[in-house]
Amino acid sequence: MKRDDEGATGGTTTNARRIGDVILSLKNISLSFGGVKALTDISFDVRKHEIRAIIGPNGAGKSSMLNVINGVYRPQQGEIVFQGKHRKDMNTHAAAKSGIARTFQNIALFKGMSVLDNIMTGRNLKMKSNLLLQALRWGPAEKEEIAHRVKVEEIIDFLEIQHIRKTPVGQLPYGLQKRVDLGRALAMEPEVLLLDEPMAGMNVEEKQDMCRFILDVNDQFGTTVVLIEHDMGVVMDISDRVVVLDYGKKIGDGTPDEVRGNEDVIRAYLGTSH
Repeated sequence: MKRDDEGATGGTTTNARRIGDVILSLKNISLSFGGVKALTDISFDVRKHEIRAIIGPNGAGKSSMLNVINGVYRPQQGEIVFQGKHRKDMNTHAAAKSGIARTFQNIALFKGMSVLDNIMTGRNLKMKSNLLLQALRWGPAEKEEIAHRVKVEEIIDFLEIQHIRKTPVGQLPYGLQKRVDLGRALAMEPEVLLLDEPMAGMNVEEKQDMCRFILDVNDQFGTTVVLIEHDMGVVMDISDRVVVLDYGKKIGDGTPDEVRGNEDVIRAYLGTSH
């Protein structure tokens, strides 16, 4: 499934016009674990409403970069600027509160809970009632939960999983679990959605569905998407811009066509035959 536009910098298409100013900027990020350098002096930005891909071989530092963005890791050097606010680092709670949601390569859903209840957990930060009132479902807490369930049902409809809304997640095939994981992240109504290998382990049909949902999230909700993905066909089809990492260093950055023609990228990742 391909975009109908030319991306962040190409032409005068609808998508090119709607992509806005920089919403997230990573400046000179360096991250080490003991003597091992995971990221070295990496800088790039993400523009509002775009789909920004991060690619590279295994061990390139892609997941480490997502972990820096949403506060799992704190870099030794560099700065994060999100929505105009400068941070030496980000913590996970601040990232979630400020509008950054994340899915993980390894699904971390509550396997014994239903699809609906799993997606409801994505609304926790938006609930104003305390935990006791939520547990009792009393007074304002009950009204609040009903309102949040309406939003969750909208997400369930959007992801076309109405038929499994009451099914325990542990009983679902892998592709549907990945869709539920996306739904939980969407329940946070994020400004920026981080997707860590959303197509991993999927068959062709499941990948097509996931591509469609990512494009619809970006187009209909206006959500900015940052994704890691190994399927180069997917990356080149749906991304507006691509940043390429290799051994923790940035070796390429630009539109899919620019990256495809980058000799450093070809040598390190795409292979000379491409």
